[in-house]
Amino acid sequence: MTATATPATRGWLPPLLRQTPFRRYWTGQSVSLLGDQITELALPLFAVLVAAAGPAEMGYLTAAALVPNLLFSLLFGGWADRRAYKRQIMVAADVARAVALLAVPALYLLGTLDMTQLYLVAFTVGTFSVLFEVCRSTLFVSLVSRDDFLQANALLNGSRAFSTVAGASVGGVLVRLVGAPFALLLDALSFAFSAVMIARVEVVEPVPVPRRGLGLKEGLTFITRHRIMRAAVSASTTINLFNYMYAALVILYLTTELHITAAVLGIGLGLAAVGALIGAAIARRAAERFGVGPMYVFGYLMFPAPLILIPLAEGPHWLVLAMVFTAEFLSGVGVMLLDTAAGSLQASVIPDELRARVTGAHRTINYGIRPVGALLGGALGTAIGVRETLWIATVGALAGVLWLLASPIPRMRRL
Repeated sequence: MTATATPATRGWLPPLLRQTPFRRYWTGQSVSLLGDQITELALPLFAVLVAAAGPAEMGYLTAAALVPNLLFSLLFGGWADRRAYKRQIMVAADVARAVALLAVPALYLLGTLDMTQLYLVAFTVGTFSVLFEVCRSTLFVSLVSRDDFLQANALLNGSRAFSTVAGASVGGVLVRLVGAPFALLLDALSFAFSAVMIARVEVVEPVPVPRRGLGLKEGLTFITRHRIMRAAVSASTTINLFNYMYAALVILYLTTELHITAAVLGIGLGLAAVGALIGAAIARRAAERFGVGPMYVFGYLMFPAPLILIPLAEGPHWLVLAMVFTAEFLSGVGVMLLDTAAGSLQASVIPDELRARVTGAHRTINYGIRPVGALLGGALGTAIGVRETLWIATVGALAGVLWLLASPIPRMRRL
């Protein structure tokens, strides 16, 4: 745990943000998350509005960004656990992601940008995101004490919530003003900023335990034998399968079926994501009041249930917009309650010597199912219709909570 003296002028900051190493880490992540939200809107909008992508192509694009989790998480986790300086790996991953995104406006100016190249860019960014994330969990616990896990995750999720509000709004306006390819420049710059901030973090990382080989099985073994991790990973994998069926098609459905323009979509989703800010703001107090476990279980209901309003939306355009914004608002509250509890719970039960390998194994399962969901969503959207597939995706996501009911999680009051 590394801390620095607290200047009096920073007395108004939350205690963790008065510590220079964590503040730099949090600032870099906050700016990077803002850029990610712009890309999350701009890339699929380019595919729909410029490349005329259909349901299958949208599924491929979503899958291209996610399949590296399935291919590389275990390998990167095993490799990273043998490295003494994971922070340097994170810096390199940020730089690589920035370069990959810069290729989009460059290829667009050359007149050669097509869906195949978008798939490659999405795959490259996804690959280095996996490398970044398997190292990030170790940096997090090196910066934050166990007693501060909930507060730290609430701060990070608050940044994520703000980025959803601001990023979607800014992204929609940028797409309208300069075009989707050039909107991606901001995300590239955000990765470069994150690299600079993480490079300036001063922290003592755990010393790797010497071992032969990469120990790839050990992360999976820990998950399957640990009752809390087994239930948590099973629940998150279920919700991710259905949620990424939804994610692959929702922008296509909102723009082509519900006739919501890019600017209105960006501003509307940004306003609706105020719910995420509220969720992040109340998460720590809710966990202290009701218990970490009950809040975790409630998040598994509160996150997916409101999204049923999306395929349900019909009638006058104002009513459709109201239903879409309500769904996003309530779901935003739920996902922040869920993620704050999940991040804190998992950080508290994973041993340091296994952290990157367990994170890699977790991502292989939990994130590896996401491209499967995206491809399944694209295939079903083509075969039975986009709206019908969204019904399956939004209702099916509720099944994730069933894995938690027989586990110790609902009875957990504290970490």
